[in-house]
Amino acid sequence: MAICRRGRIRAIETQLTTWVPFTPLALKPSMAYPGPNATIFGPNVYIFDPSMPVAVIQDTVTAIFKKMESNEFGADRYALLFKPGTYNIIFDVGFYTQVAGLGRNPDDTLINGGANVPAYWMPHRNATCNFWRTFENFAINASSATNNTTTIAVSQAAPIRRMHVRSSGGLWLFQVDPNTGAGVGLLGVSWPTQWSTMSCFPARSNNGYRGTISDSNPPSQDNFPTNPYTILERTPVIREKPYLYITAQDQYQVFVPSLQENTRGPSWINGNETPGKSILIDDFLIAKPADASAASINTALDSGRHILFTPGIYKIDDALRVTKAGTIILGLGQPSLIPITGRPAISVADVEGVTIAGLIIDAGEVNSPTLVEVGPQDSCANHAANPTFLYDLTVRTAGHCKNDAGIVINSHNVVGDQLWLWRADHGDGAGWNSNPTENGVVVHGNNVTIYGLFNEHHKEYQTLWTGNTAAEYTFINRRSLTIRQTKSLGCVGRLMDAVTSHEAWGLGIYSYFRDSPTKLENAIEVPESPGVKLHHLTTVWLTGTPGSEISHIVNGMGGRVYANTPESAMRQTWKEYPSAQ
Repeated sequence: MAICRRGRIRAIETQLTTWVPFTPLALKPSMAYPGPNATIFGPNVYIFDPSMPVAVIQDTVTAIFKKMESNEFGADRYALLFKPGTYNIIFDVGFYTQVAGLGRNPDDTLINGGANVPAYWMPHRNATCNFWRTFENFAINASSATNNTTTIAVSQAAPIRRMHVRSSGGLWLFQVDPNTGAGVGLLGVSWPTQWSTMSCFPARSNNGYRGTISDSNPPSQDNFPTNPYTILERTPVIREKPYLYITAQDQYQVFVPSLQENTRGPSWINGNETPGKSILIDDFLIAKPADASAASINTALDSGRHILFTPGIYKIDDALRVTKAGTIILGLGQPSLIPITGRPAISVADVEGVTIAGLIIDAGEVNSPTLVEVGPQDSCANHAANPTFLYDLTVRTAGHCKNDAGIVINSHNVVGDQLWLWRADHGDGAGWNSNPTENGVVVHGNNVTIYGLFNEHHKEYQTLWTGNTAAEYTFINRRSLTIRQTKSLGCVGRLMDAVTSHEAWGLGIYSYFRDSPTKLENAIEVPESPGVKLHHLTTVWLTGTPGSEISHIVNGMGGRVYANTPESAMRQTWKEYPSAQ
């Protein structure tokens, strides 16, 4: 179905009463019948309906997983979307795959069986490279075939949103050798995982180096570091990520939740409706890799349309310029944007209420000063009433590619929610000098809040902050394992001396200097100011060259980590800074 540039075409799928057999992954939109991947969203978006034969759905999702299980740096991308109803299927989810319900609320769509992420493809079921997949907006009830347990064994860039886990065995977020310890809990986090949860109810956790829990039912009393949790009673400011859904009239819309402050728990429990507004799909340009270009997308943005990227890889020869307040750029199925001319992938004007969500931003072979720019350098407007939000973004510098900074935030009041800034430390062409990037995140704006900042392997400061009145909730970092120098390195996170107000909770910095006995003098450096406060800091020596270490936690304070044993050599903590430990 064509979408007019400014028209109001209603996107409706035709429901068939008789299904024609098809071969998974081989469907073409030109077929005479609408298979699950023959919709307005293109061939890599599969939309399932409860009336479809269970075998058809099962065979399709199984075939996609087999293709994507170990496809870490592949070009394929998929979205598996389930209309409201119940699905008696069990399936696994691989790389670059989004699984989402199309109901208005999570309980509208039930996976009655299992949707899991295993780590069988890695030695010892090591899930530390299980990246780039999402679960969103559905309920799950695991069957006895999966021990009544939902296992999502993942590392970074694998968010779980608006998910109701009905499985009696709970939700487990890691998978190791079968003989390694286990337990039962709604939220099981096995060593050495770190996790950030927000707006969850309840949330109990059994283990891990580092966890931050916001506006949730806490797992236990907050007595860090005995229990490695940071517990916040409420979330100060949040707007849930927008999501695609379908109405009872088979009309696709994007729901945009309202801005909320000081919240606690999910917005949709006990039959409650998440407050917000719906936007018709025909207000979006549905971008597809075969025909989308920077020029066509910018034309749509200039005319006031939103952008919905379908799964695939988009090489763009100009920055996507967001100049209208309230613009939404939303990705389905982990789409990748690659700037090929040295410009940013996305550049946002100093306007309010912009949303950028669900994208992988890949550096190109031509150096870009930044990959995502939020506000020009002279940004000065106050956007407290309608902040810009960044959700579920991976900013990646892989082999033979380069950029200076990943995300630069110049505008005020920006909110980040689950960001991974990653200079690749493995894969083809990854090396200390072959895929350089200086900084992950640079923040110049004031009143910036980030929930879940994962920022790794850059050559200088991982995070550089000059703006005031900031808040961070969960910061996780590991310096690059490919560093080849023995002199002391600068810190991972740096607040510049002019910063007088900044507060951060739940910071974890890890050491794995594989290629040299490198010493990191301080994990964090901050100015000495009454308005700068850090809560619950952890440093860990995972492994590495003998003689490598993190010497101090913050500003010359805290013990060093340098070996696996004794325990004090492996892990050091600092509860509150500034204060006496």
